[in-house]
Amino acid sequence: MHQDADTKAAKNGIIGTGRGRLMATIASIAIAGAVGVGVVTSGTAPVMAEAVRLDQPVQAPSFADIVEKVSPAVVSVRVKADVEMTSNRGGSSFFDMPGFEELPDGHPLKRFFREFRGERDFGNDRRYQRRHRPRPVSQGSGFFISEDGYLVTNNHVVNGGSNFTVVMDDGTEIDAELVGTDPRTDLAVLKVDEKREFTYVDFADEAKVRVGDWVVAVGNPFGLGGTVTAGIVSARGRDIGAGPYDDFIQIDAAVNRGNSGGPAFNLTGEVVGINTAIFSPSGGNVGIAFAIPASVAKEVVRDLIENGSVERGWLGVQIQPVSKDIAESVGLDEEKGALVADAQDGEPAAKAGIRSGDIIVAVGDKPVSSPKELARLVADFAPGNEVDVTLWRDGKTENVKVTLSEMPGVESMAAARGDSQSSTMDAQFGLKVTPAEDGDGLVVTDVEPGSPADDRGIRPGDIIRAVNSQTVKSGKDVEDAVSAAVKAGRKAVLVQIEREDASRFVALPTSEG
Repeated sequence: MHQDADTKAAKNGIIGTGRGRLMATIASIAIAGAVGVGVVTSGTAPVMAEAVRLDQPVQAPSFADIVEKVSPAVVSVRVKADVEMTSNRGGSSFFDMPGFEELPDGHPLKRFFREFRGERDFGNDRRYQRRHRPRPVSQGSGFFISEDGYLVTNNHVVNGGSNFTVVMDDGTEIDAELVGTDPRTDLAVLKVDEKREFTYVDFADEAKVRVGDWVVAVGNPFGLGGTVTAGIVSARGRDIGAGPYDDFIQIDAAVNRGNSGGPAFNLTGEVVGINTAIFSPSGGNVGIAFAIPASVAKEVVRDLIENGSVERGWLGVQIQPVSKDIAESVGLDEEKGALVADAQDGEPAAKAGIRSGDIIVAVGDKPVSSPKELARLVADFAPGNEVDVTLWRDGKTENVKVTLSEMPGVESMAAARGDSQSSTMDAQFGLKVTPAEDGDGLVVTDVEPGSPADDRGIRPGDIIRAVNSQTVKSGKDVEDAVSAAVKAGRKAVLVQIEREDASRFVALPTSEG
């Protein structure tokens, strides 16, 4: 009985121990499930953590409402030019064969070569009479700005064209007439004459556009028709060297060939810019596009509709930026204004007394921060207006009144240089000079590599006309001007350089600087 009792006790102990282990295992699995850890046991499925799930979906921005409203106002612009099929009359033969032109028009050899090069002017055969045929030359985008059919596009889209077709959002094709163009801002206006009210859009108050704002571009990339892309305003005031009034808005909405002339909208459906250029090493979209600001387009478009062209005021000066060295050399506290490199004879600025070396710091009551700013401010005035111009001259400000003229076309300039002969020069600048043949100025004959003159782009053949607004005819004149600058505590002197009849200024450091 004692043995049976012990055996029974042992069995009970074993059974008890197994039950405890089983309960511990179940508890472990329950705890692991609670903390998100799966435990794999033989014959038992793992307990997984609960998946992440939001109670409500994230509301991403949708541009569908804007696109629905503005798309009927955006069009594709197809441009063709009249071309006349080439005739070999009066020209050279296909193979420049002697006597080829003397062959009769009906000669099989002459007919063969004319057929070969596409000529179809065979005597009186009406099937081959020459005709003017419109040939596609470009395509782009545009948008209506009035319900009676005025629309805006780029000048480079319509340039060279004689036939213009507007393709509406619904596929309707309508002929259009060219109202006017402005190459300097790359804008053009077309007019559609049809008895219907067109959906049109308005220009935004572009001054309120901020970097980071959403924009939606609608256009005709690669001739695909109405295509919508979206992005943000990446930067403002971009100068890409396209013209004298560059002030582009940079956007990262996808813009490609064919988008030119199309609008970039804000979230209220107003046009903040007109897509006109892209930066693209590959030729395709890389997320850098440039749009003409609404503020510029609005004024130009108004003038084109009213006058067919844009009239801008003209000063008649060559200008350059004011660098830190230049500002220091003339006593300006900061780098601002536009330095007059040359005031052209007979033009408004010269007539008003503005001369080389003056720095224009304001037009009217508006300060001039750069040459680009000066160009835009003057262009805002119509020819014939009298404007107040504030100058920085001889260490103080002066005011002059200038009556603006109309901006002329580009004029060619004749090159003029003096020959180098024996040399003499101020060693501190690292250049050698000789008197100019006309007795006015010094011709640079040699520039020492790595010298201050070399660093600032002076090269042999340049003519030094003045130093610190004082004309120079000898090395001594230069030394005197430098000495005067040193006495005045200046660290640089302003040197007027003439190259190929174009004048500019550079600041050369004095020995004290």
